[in-house]
Amino acid sequence: MRFIDLRSDTVTQPTEAMRQAMLSAQVGDDVYGEDTEINALEALSAKVAGKEAALFVPSGTMGNQLAIMSHTRRGDEIIAGAWSHVVHHEVGAAAILSSVSTRVVDNPDNIIYPADVLKAMRSEDIHEPRTSLLCLENALANGDVVPLDVLRETYQTAKNLNLKVHMDGARLFNAAVSLETDVKEIAACTDSVMFCLSKGLCAPVGSMLCGSKAFIARARKNRKVLGGGMRQAGFLAAAGRIALETMTQRLQEDHDNARYLAEALAKLPEIKLDLDRVKINMVFFTIEQKGFCSDDFSRYLLRNGVKNTGYMQGEMRLVTHYGLTRQDLDTVIELIKAYFA
Repeated sequence: MRFIDLRSDTVTQPTEAMRQAMLSAQVGDDVYGEDTEINALEALSAKVAGKEAALFVPSGTMGNQLAIMSHTRRGDEIIAGAWSHVVHHEVGAAAILSSVSTRVVDNPDNIIYPADVLKAMRSEDIHEPRTSLLCLENALANGDVVPLDVLRETYQTAKNLNLKVHMDGARLFNAAVSLETDVKEIAACTDSVMFCLSKGLCAPVGSMLCGSKAFIARARKNRKVLGGGMRQAGFLAAAGRIALETMTQRLQEDHDNARYLAEALAKLPEIKLDLDRVKINMVFFTIEQKGFCSDDFSRYLLRNGVKNTGYMQGEMRLVTHYGLTRQDLDTVIELIKAYFA
């Protein structure tokens, strides 16, 4: 049975071109720096992000945590959004791996503004930890996108305070498409940036961490500490290179499909959905029906060949991605209509 999977854009399958590239990849030992596919992917990633160097890592979580490890020292404090991935979905890794505390910014829109950085910054008082790093996101975990002018002002505020700035750009290319700008313009507001190859870009495994040569050298050593030094990883890099070269060019299709789905769902009286929040490939909504049971709703969809995650942080999320068609979305829309009927 073929499922229509709307849980996440991490469920994409490698394209045929990726499979062929993986099959024919000329690989070497990456720990020795001898894997030509890895080297090519890292060079391409650095160029795309406008940074000096890049590092291939198995996951976005590892990329973010390597950035924190490489920008901070034991006992420091970092600033991050309350609902950001590094705070909410990485198992408290910053405290475990880097021995840093986190000062969270909890704004209704999840955006960190210059005033938030100024307020969160610690003083030189002996009782307070040293603030060393600001962690940003774009696109945000709630599907929104941070405008460039806000990013630039926030980045400059952080630099005026001598802070390093890391960005979780898991869906960086989605953000760039939404903002109608180049990825470099977003990455310019950072000292380091991580983006995923396996979210929406269809690569089977991997993320990229980009920054200065000195930063990437530290991150490479810390990657080894975490067990992330892989050997013939070029099979994965071959797919990652295609992800960057071709799959980044089709993301508007996913955004258009998300808008199509959202506009149809917004017409249903049982669904509360803010169309202004549909910026990338994510649709968030709540159900306002007496006696509604989210578990029953999810089981109903699953029985009819549709996978979703149910309620997450008080909302439902549906994610469009490569491999989903308008016909698939029409099927989902009709199933949801039938459920409420």
